[in-house]
Amino acid sequence: MSQDALVKLITEKVMEKLNEQDEVLIPIGISNRHIHLCREDLNHLFGKGYELTKIKDLKQPGQFAANEVVTIKGPKGEFKKVRILGPLRDETQVEISISDGFKLGINPPIKESGKLENTPGITIIGPKGSVELKKGTIAALRHIHMTPEIASKLNIKDKDEVDIEISGIRRAILGNVLVRVSNNYDIEMHLDMDEANACCVKNGDLVRILEK
Repeated sequence: MSQDALVKLITEKVMEKLNEQDEVLIPIGISNRHIHLCREDLNHLFGKGYELTKIKDLKQPGQFAANEVVTIKGPKGEFKKVRILGPLRDETQVEISISDGFKLGINPPIKESGKLENTPGITIIGPKGSVELKKGTIAALRHIHMTPEIASKLNIKDKDEVDIEISGIRRAILGNVLVRVSNNYDIEMHLDMDEANACCVKNGDLVRILEK
């Protein structure tokens, strides 16, 4: 069993035990800069008909990290080896942190995934070509995935915003945390690298939702 698979298994078992109690604790998943591609842009970057290859599954069912990487380039700088996450989407979306934006020379708005209106573009460079995006660069709004069963237990519904508490040496209360509810989700809170570093948290650390 790989180290990632072992960590996932242990986290799931701990979550099962903890959630048998009254309090629901939520594991953190930290998102580094990454990109979601549409079919048309994958064709331009890797060649017509190219298919992504999986390096590992992500916690959310059906989502995976691909072996393929690209370079993203802004007016002031670039990042190489930016991981592509699959499967393909209807629109290409680049997720970076606010700090990444300083190096790239881009000011990414904090947006819910998929809400790409009025967002800046960026250049994406692959092994077979490049794409000049007109829009699609965001800093993802921090959010929690959960199932309807857990949402019901917490008296929360899809699209609610909640406050959460992070324990530890950099104890913090984070507000405006979007909740996304679906039978297709596994419980997990997503933070970007800036947020995780500011609060000194790592993958699998647990947080709790504060009562309204």
